[in-house]
Amino acid sequence: MSDHVHDENCDHEHDEAVFVVTDEEGNEHEMVLVYTFESGDQAYAVLLDRNDPDDDGVIFRIEEDGEDEVLVNIEDDEEWERVMKVYEELAAQEAD
Repeated sequence: MSDHVHDENCDHEHDEAVFVVTDEEGNEHEMVLVYTFESGDQAYAVLLDRNDPDDDGVIFRIEEDGEDEVLVNIEDDEEWERVMKVYEELAAQEAD
């Protein structure tokens, strides 16, 4: 997995990874994979709403399911705090 940010500054072609995510209220959102990163030995994905890119992103844990990779909600509070800290540090580095 790459931690390359795919944005308007990319100098290469790539396919947009789109996922349909259902929220707690049952509404479906088309989400675009914009960033991946690792914390420890676990990989995580940051997705943005395809139709509302200014909205906050969502972070999922990436798990292996046979030969496929699947996105899984982070439900453990300790894991969530650790992942948010790593993500905020990475975002601050990107902003510099």
